[in-house]
Amino acid sequence: MKNKIPLLFILSLVAINLLSGSCKKGNNSNIPHLLTYGSWQLATLQVTNYVGDAQISIDTLNDNCMLTQFFTFHTDNTCTYNNFSCFDQTTSGNWTLTENNLYFTSDMAAKDTTKSGVLNNNYQPFTNTQIVTLGTYSMVLQTGDVQPNYSSTSKRKIFRYGFIRQKAVN
Repeated sequence: MKNKIPLLFILSLVAINLLSGSCKKGNNSNIPHLLTYGSWQLATLQVTNYVGDAQISIDTLNDNCMLTQFFTFHTDNTCTYNNFSCFDQTTSGNWTLTENNLYFTSDMAAKDTTKSGVLNNNYQPFTNTQIVTLGTYSMVLQTGDVQPNYSSTSKRKIFRYGFIRQKAVN
């Protein structure tokens, strides 16, 4: 009888430990913090054209732009982009991360030019954006035709934005 009480006590502790360890943990992602700590300065913008998975062309955009472009995410899920597409403008909108934290969407609308050079005042560049890399000092985003499944004959255009973090001002 004496040996059963310590054994029951130990088994009870093990059972409690297993049950408490199996509870679902909250979202511990640091991606929102990495996005919102400081502003991101555009370093490079490339557009790549594909047919299926075959790369047809790659171009660097905004390489002669004299305006500094900043993308800033705020903790209230709003964002601003200064001088998007090398136009003197400040655009703003809302952003949300997908459940898997690999994509974000934004309803931000900006001025941009179409293929024919016509000004479009309602271009939404970040409606479906893939986070390629995100670190303390750099971030790479892809927009455009970034869906994972496509046919071997579909034409796709992917915009790749490279950003460098600027110091947060508190």
